[in-house]
Order: sequence, then structure tokens, then C-alpha cells
Amino acid sequence: MGTEKIKMMHKERVANQRSQKILVTGGGGFLGQAMVRRLVDRGDHVRSLARNFYPILADLGVEQIQADLSDAQVVKKACQDRNLVFHTAAKPPPWGKYEDYYRTNVVGTQNIIDGCLDCNVSRLIYTSTPSVVFDGRDMEGADESVPYPAKFNAFYPRTKALAEQRVVRAAGEHLCTVALRPHQIWGPGDPHFVPRLIARAAKLKRIGNGKNLVDTTYIDNAAAAHILAADRLADNRAISGKIYFISQAEPIPVWDMINAILNAAGLEPVSGSISYRTAWLMGAVFEFVYRVFHIPSEPMMTRFLADALAKSHWFDITAAKRDLGYLPAVSTQEGLRRLAEWLQSNNKKGVNQWS
Repeated sequence: MGTEKIKMMHKERVANQRSQKILVTGGGGFLGQAMVRRLVDRGDHVRSLARNFYPILADLGVEQIQADLSDAQVVKKACQDRNLVFHTAAKPPPWGKYEDYYRTNVVGTQNIIDGCLDCNVSRLIYTSTPSVVFDGRDMEGADESVPYPAKFNAFYPRTKALAEQRVVRAAGEHLCTVALRPHQIWGPGDPHFVPRLIARAAKLKRIGNGKNLVDTTYIDNAAAAHILAADRLADNRAISGKIYFISQAEPIPVWDMINAILNAAGLEPVSGSISYRTAWLMGAVFEFVYRVFHIPSEPMMTRFLADALAKSHWFDITAAKRDLGYLPAVSTQEGLRRLAEWLQSNNKKGVNQWS
């Protein structure tokens, strides 16, 4: 047998030894796809649990299970023979029925925890959000010691907080868990934040004085943080049960960031403004009317959205740097360049990203 063939067999054997069997919930979503690509590239066997079938995952050789997270039996099946679970799936903000948020975000997460325990999965990485501690007031440089607020003005953060607490409590001898709070993920392929801004560009008005700072997370950095957390957890059980903020570590005025994204799409910056109080009251009225009359579409303004656009919210990621070795490899400036390139490419193809 030739030397080169022996070397190749050795490399394949090492790769197989390192390969992990991983479940990614929401594998077809924005964050899920970014993580799946990285995991497949490094040789892991990936299974996705999502409500829909995604041809792009099939092209990557990813096993797919279509089901709702509220189906405990299917969730348990998805967890079988897995070493690690990334739970990224959730019902996103900003609007919907409480029972829908609770079923997906709380019951679904409990089913994942139960599935991990029943199937002897050793590690669970949960995608949370900084919204679970945001109470509508300015938060500048807050760390993981900040408590949950006494009340929430939206169902999304309320149910994500309940889910996060269950993940933290589940950490024990048989299951190691870590909860990550990436702040406002964006970038090429974004189906939520960027398209919403672009679609509403002509009607957008600055809320408040425009001086409030926020920090965000570029998609590649968010995906890398999750995989780092899983790898570190395999070697260091001391971080089990902990929570970590994830971001660019580059807080900037929120309306500068919004205008930068609009510029990446070739659109004009936001002009005109309204006061925070006016926006908040408008949101309260819209929410009342939409709920009373069971209007299914999303209100133009909500209290949650008014708070997010008018208040500072950026977080200290010292713990993630120290315990996970996390550093945002892609800067905000570089991320915006990539976003502009992606938007321009899709425009040339005739793909409307904000319809």
C-alpha cells in the first residue's frame, strides 16, 4: 500500500473520530443554515428538525425531519443517536398569539430538553435573546447578572425568558447546557430584520433623539459563537448552565445602523422623526385594536418595537470572550460590505428580497 494512500486513510480515520452526530432545530432558518454549513464543512453528521423541507439542506446531505416542536414524540425521534443539539428554532417577534409563542418557544424547548435526556444527548446549546432582560429602559454595557424584568410588553421575550430558564435548570449530571443571547442577527440571507427595514424604508421615521446605542451580531459571528460554545462545553463542564451575550462588540447609534443597511440596499437614509412617547402610545393603541378585532397582520407599531428603536441596548460580552474564546471575526463594516454585495447580486438576478 502506497504512502499517500496510508496518509489519506489516516486523515479519514481522524476525521471520523472527530465527527459528531448533531441535531439542529430550525436548520433551514437564517442562523440554522449558517451553522449547518459550518458543521457539514468540518465533517459532522447533521440532522435538521423544522416544519418545512429545504432543498438547500438536501444538497448539503443533511437529514431532514419535518415536524412541529410541540410534537414531543417526533422531537424525541429527532434526538435519537445525537451527541449534541443546537436549538435555534423559535417563533420570532414581533407579533402573534400568546398560545402560538408559548407552544413553540416554551413547550417546544421543554420537548427538546426531554428528548435530550431520554436519548442521552450530552450537550444542548440554546439560542436565546437579549430581549429576555430588556425592560424598555436604556441598557448600556449590561452583563449576564442583569435579572429578568418583572413584566414584558411582548409575548416573544416573555416566552423566550421562560424557555431560557428551563434550559438553565436542565443543566446537570446527564445534560450540559449553554444559552447564548446573540443580539439582532443580520447579514446576507436575512429573512427578517433586513427585509423588514427595506420594505418599510419609505415610511420609516426616526423614533426618539437618535442617540441611543445598540449592538448587533453579524450572521457568521453568531454561527461561530454557537459552535464555539458546543466545543468548549465538551471540554469544560464548568460552563454548563451558564448564559452568554453575543454581539459585534461595536455599539453604534441604532439609526446609523439602520441607515447603513438601507445604504447597502441602495436606499436613502431615514428622514423625519417622531417622539418616543408618541411611538409608544401608537404601539399600545395598535396592539389593543389588533387584538380586540383579531386582525391577523402585524401592526405598524408596537410598544416592543418603539422601545427597541428608541432605547439603548448593548451588552458586555466579556464572559463569552473569556469562557468561549469568542471574538467577532467579521466586523460590522465588513458585514455591511458583504450585505451590499449580496443584495446587489440578488437584484441582478431579479430576486426581490423585500416583497
